[in-house]
Amino acid sequence: MTLREARCAFTALLPNLIRKAHELGFECAAGEIQRDPRIAQLNAKSGRGIANSVHLQGLAIDLHLYRGGRYLTQTGDHEALGQWWERQHPLARWGGRWGDGNHYSFEWQGRK
Repeated sequence: MTLREARCAFTALLPNLIRKAHELGFECAAGEIQRDPRIAQLNAKSGRGIANSVHLQGLAIDLHLYRGGRYLTQTGDHEALGQWWERQHPLARWGGRWGDGNHYSFEWQGRK
């Protein structure tokens, strides 16, 4: 699969992810999808991320969930949605597996 094909497949599944979040009773807002490489470097230096994130390829989204007007910050809040996401495509990965609960991505070149 080429990067173009992976990006198009990932993007095509995003409406389903948002729809499923709503079905599970969440409100949601899209966070970062495409990350500037300079920001990735700054995040890595500060310990808030990694320098080679799949956000650089446009293969990840940070999805912010809300319930009852409250922003949900715990990885466990995303568990049902994350497990559902992982079944949508062989490359689909959920960041809750490594403590980044609001991260939904496609694996690319060994990175999630």
